[in-house]
Amino acid sequence: MVAAGDAGKVGVAERLGIEPGNLVQEIGWDDDVDDSVRAAIEEKVGSDLLDEDSDEVVDVVLLWWRDGDGDLVDTLVDAATPLAENGVIWVLTPKNGRSGHVEPSEIAEAVPTVGLAQTSNISVAEDWSGTRLVSPKSAKSKR
Repeated sequence: MVAAGDAGKVGVAERLGIEPGNLVQEIGWDDDVDDSVRAAIEEKVGSDLLDEDSDEVVDVVLLWWRDGDGDLVDTLVDAATPLAENGVIWVLTPKNGRSGHVEPSEIAEAVPTVGLAQTSNISVAEDWSGTRLVSPKSAKSKR
């Protein structure tokens, strides 16, 4: 049950398109992540987030990404591997002015190389923004 003061946290999971029963994998966790976002997602799906070593097919990948974390293209390739056909990757980056901020152009340049499409950007928490990545519709199913 969600306490009255936690009602706003559930909204984060809904804005991320996360539904009850989704399998959500988390990559790039560190002690700077927003635990209220993680808690809201776990509350919504009814289970813990899967760690980056999981071999499950997942509906959503949460990729916490900061400047200096390495090669974004390589990481996105790894993140896309366990994704279900209609799965989504959320690249969560520190907002402008925060330590570890990633320029949106860095994400935009990496996305087509991996064969994904960027669909939206949202504010996820006080310090974090989210960029939604999906497989392009043309690659999902040809009728």
